[in-house]
Amino acid sequence: MSNNKKLNIHIKPLGLLDLLKFKGLVKARQKMIEKGPTTPILVSPNPNTLAKQLHPRLQVMKISKIIEYSKDVKSYILVPSNPNEKCVIHRAGQYLSVKLKIVTSLVSRPYSICSLPNDQYYEISIKRSIFVSNYILDNWKINDSVEVSCPEGNFYYETLRDEKNVIGLAGGCGITPFLSMAKAIASKIEDFNLTILYGCRKGSDALFSREFKELEAKCNGKLKVVYVISDETIEGCESGFITKQLIEKYAPTDSKYSIFICGPQAMYKFCEKEFEKLNLDRRHIREELFGEVKDVTSLKEYPKEFVGKQYNLTVIAYNNTYKIPCKSEESLLVAIERAGLNIQSKCRSGECGWCRSRLVSGNVFVPVSAEHTRLADRKYGYIHPCSSYPLSDVTLDVPLE
Repeated sequence: MSNNKKLNIHIKPLGLLDLLKFKGLVKARQKMIEKGPTTPILVSPNPNTLAKQLHPRLQVMKISKIIEYSKDVKSYILVPSNPNEKCVIHRAGQYLSVKLKIVTSLVSRPYSICSLPNDQYYEISIKRSIFVSNYILDNWKINDSVEVSCPEGNFYYETLRDEKNVIGLAGGCGITPFLSMAKAIASKIEDFNLTILYGCRKGSDALFSREFKELEAKCNGKLKVVYVISDETIEGCESGFITKQLIEKYAPTDSKYSIFICGPQAMYKFCEKEFEKLNLDRRHIREELFGEVKDVTSLKEYPKEFVGKQYNLTVIAYNNTYKIPCKSEESLLVAIERAGLNIQSKCRSGECGWCRSRLVSGNVFVPVSAEHTRLADRKYGYIHPCSSYPLSDVTLDVPLE
């Protein structure tokens, strides 16, 4: 130290006896192990039991109630099939991955949970749009058994990561995770200020308007919902699209804020350009990216010479080999599911890594927006089939369930 003062620290010298004791440590432990009982441990350690409760491989649920908003929008209330079990707790904004068998295909789709974290049920709302959603709307009935994952995803408010003020950008069914967040704020489970800019083509397209109005009244100014209508003019609503100017109109001027966005992929493309104009720190923008990239061949970076091509996909799984035809415009995950193979998957957007597989041979295209593999995985040839599209014949080593 510069002032020549000595620190009052006394270090015990390492003696010969200490060294001998350390040298014999392994042998001493081996003797203790040999003296121990050989009977198996029948009770699972508490950390293992807790981990299994919080992160089960799947949950078997029963549909207890169906709320029909229209012929194209329904909410399903799911409770554990076993009355002695409880729903795995979730964060407001997370999703469930639903596992289904449709004819010969085994498929999964993620759906946001719009119920409260401490509710003893899950509520998921589904809007008619694509193959799986349409199947659910047309076939699910009360008392049907449903397999779902534990709650997944990082699209929730975190005090260490996010600002106190959050601007939520929603479109279509992308409003559902914000409904769960609004309920959590009203119930004082979460404590942040949420302003939702909800983009719709028409006023009649807006979901849960009554529920949000009731929640606004309960949140004491912490929740505000602004409807942004593009195809008609409605008094009390904003017109057009969610732009930089509109975000700045409702964002706080005296403090930082975070942006959460959930909606159709066309909305992401449009808003990305608006985010660039805002000059926000990227860590303040959170995107819920569940779902595969739509119309992948229309992307600017997609190599157009591969449009409309047909390829062969070889899947190696536990010493079994499967030959599957695949198209350049469909993900490898879709091809595997169509063949009826039970592949692990959850987010379907390349983010969670649940479908991680080794690329043995072949070339694939991965959209820039869906490239979430780790650097080590890229080096050693691992890809996420949900966000990988074939550019040649492909061989994959896949961890089937």
